[in-house]
Amino acid sequence: MLKRNYDFIVCGSGSSGSVVARRLAENPDVNVLLVEAGGDDDGEAVSDAARWITNLGSERDWQFQTRPNPHLNGRSLAWGMGKVLGGGSSINAMMWSRGHKNDWESFAAEGDPAWSYASILDIYRRIEDWRGDPDPERRGMGGLVFVQPAPDPSPIAPAMLEAARSLDIPSFADANGAMMEGRGGCAMSNMRVRNGKRLSVFRTYVQPFRDRQNLTVLTDALVTRVIVDSKRALGVEILYDGRTQRIGAAREVVLSLGAIHTPKVLMQSGVGDEEELHRFGIEVAEHLPGVGRNLQDHPLLAACLWEYEKALAPQTVGPPVLFWKSHAGLDTPDLQLLQAPFPLVSPEIARRQPPAASWSMAVALVRPQSRGRVRLTGAGPSDPVDIDASQMADPADMEAMLRGVELARAVGNAPALRRFNKREVLPGDLRGTEVEHFVRDAVITFWHPAGSAKMGRDSLSVVDSELRVYGIEKLRIADASIMPRVTTGNTMAPCVIIGERAAELIRRTHGL
Repeated sequence: MLKRNYDFIVCGSGSSGSVVARRLAENPDVNVLLVEAGGDDDGEAVSDAARWITNLGSERDWQFQTRPNPHLNGRSLAWGMGKVLGGGSSINAMMWSRGHKNDWESFAAEGDPAWSYASILDIYRRIEDWRGDPDPERRGMGGLVFVQPAPDPSPIAPAMLEAARSLDIPSFADANGAMMEGRGGCAMSNMRVRNGKRLSVFRTYVQPFRDRQNLTVLTDALVTRVIVDSKRALGVEILYDGRTQRIGAAREVVLSLGAIHTPKVLMQSGVGDEEELHRFGIEVAEHLPGVGRNLQDHPLLAACLWEYEKALAPQTVGPPVLFWKSHAGLDTPDLQLLQAPFPLVSPEIARRQPPAASWSMAVALVRPQSRGRVRLTGAGPSDPVDIDASQMADPADMEAMLRGVELARAVGNAPALRRFNKREVLPGDLRGTEVEHFVRDAVITFWHPAGSAKMGRDSLSVVDSELRVYGIEKLRIADASIMPRVTTGNTMAPCVIIGERAAELIRRTHGL
């Protein structure tokens, strides 16, 4: 039965929200409501790890569409984000990438050493159940979060590691150990998969607590706004069972709706740039011009292809991953290469009808310089968001991506991979502006939007280092939107850390 009031309301059951809800509900004296806009996570498309890609474009995907981007030859991109219990962790590729050491040091620079790499490493060791080569300095065993090196990799995967070594790129036994503290390297990815089944964050954290009387999980309920009065969050308004309902939060509201819906709900609640809010007749509760700004995503170039000499059985889980620098002077790798034993291409590249029996080398920019913005198109909850992703808008991103394409071709054409290759299909020996045009046709999203309600102390910051929304009491944010800069690699693991940090901070505030 849905109550009229709870101690805490957590909005969004993704990789941060599920963690916050579980950690708060561990105290039996605390009543927690976890609200999810999507439905249940039952079904083979979610649980079967090999079928992850079929969730994109399904009812479990918000199916966001970005504004046409002149830097991508005028294309709009489909941005998939989870609309289901578990959020993105129920539809993603299940890679566990903890972020580079320097990512966390940049978080700490925003005002709190508790975000430093050393502190975050303590959390990772506490929560992980690592099943790879022992590394007690960096990896934990016996925690909630089962992680293992990619099981049953494609035969082409070890050849990629050998190809990388031939280019003086070191290989590592663990993609999240020493490799993520230095200049980069190549390794098999870490995966949240066991016996072929997905391990979503919701299933790991919340599912074991669903029978507890102090935790309510509400599905198919859209959070439309936070109820704010006199600079204080009093609860939330939701659209549920065909009608609008108000639910009170005695202690705090936590927004964990992701980098698109968190700023949307903030703005619909009167928290944002007052000029933008006035456009839609929204009463201003707090002028925070950074809401919706600083939007980042990892651009993913899906186009580098080689035709098989002899086709391999399709395998979609657990690719080898390579992190490297486009310029030696960078403090952190800015390129991520992933091998896929099938043709991973953008819709525009697919129109060239590449051979079905092909394998891919995808290139991601994990330190993009381009910044976009999330805006409202109306005051109503059903009004779509305007996503100006601005991928590749900064010339530095094009320069880095071109170097990434060069690296992908060097790895793909290395002697270690020749026995798999009949020929290089794309890009081939393009020159000058042809290569740039190819890049603008080939970039898609890596499904890692972040930064649109950033943590920090500058004029565009939305939350402080304790994730409290500036100017509004009893309101915090815990999801990828708080990232000052998007982390190096896939973002599920850092979002779990954000959830753990948020829960620690909330419990300390309320003496729980």
